[in-house]
Amino acid sequence: METQTRTVFGKKVKNLRLEGITPATVYGKGIEPVSDQANTKELVFLFDDVGESGLVDLSIDGKVVPILFKNPQYHPVLGDLIHIDCHQVNLKEKITATVPIEFIGESMAVKLGNVLVEVLNEIEVETLPTDLPEKVEVDLTVLENVDSVVTVADLKIDRAIIEVKNDPEQVIVKVELPKVEEEPVVAAEESAEPVVAPAMAQKTEEEKEADAKAKAEEKAKEKEDK
Repeated sequence: METQTRTVFGKKVKNLRLEGITPATVYGKGIEPVSDQANTKELVFLFDDVGESGLVDLSIDGKVVPILFKNPQYHPVLGDLIHIDCHQVNLKEKITATVPIEFIGESMAVKLGNVLVEVLNEIEVETLPTDLPEKVEVDLTVLENVDSVVTVADLKIDRAIIEVKNDPEQVIVKVELPKVEEEPVVAAEESAEPVVAPAMAQKTEEEKEADAKAKAEEKAKEKEDK
């Protein structure tokens, strides 16, 4: 991929992006970081193809160096790629990198209505840059029953040249029973109609005495009238 040394920095970088150019930084062991820039369309096309695990020959003003893409940054609203790092590597020295997992095939257990649970979508490995795989495939057809799992130990990788850093027992993908949502149970006392106390029962003792006194006076007055 062709790039050029970048001379625009800070807020002015926004103008580069408007012109279809994406800023980048080349760094590596024992070298001074270099600010460069690349054609956005070419960069995005290439990055979509190789990701962060594909070795790329990067040309900076005509000088070709092997790099791995790292730390892509995206616009928080538009989602456009706005910056990327280029990690220059020594082809004779091992590196640590992440490799994406790609699921292929279809699980018979899932076909029968169970749920596929993807736990891990990438692994960490150590190897020479030229031996770094762009991806690791996991065949889902081996998941034939509920509770079937694929772990890191099951991955088909040449471990003579590639060291996997993840725990061998770490689950990558598994099959589970579908969750059944239970209907909420309403307690009997909650569902019953509220009991309304009689008006008399809701009165205070003073109010009750006043009512009784008023009734007594009313009866006495009736007797006098007779």
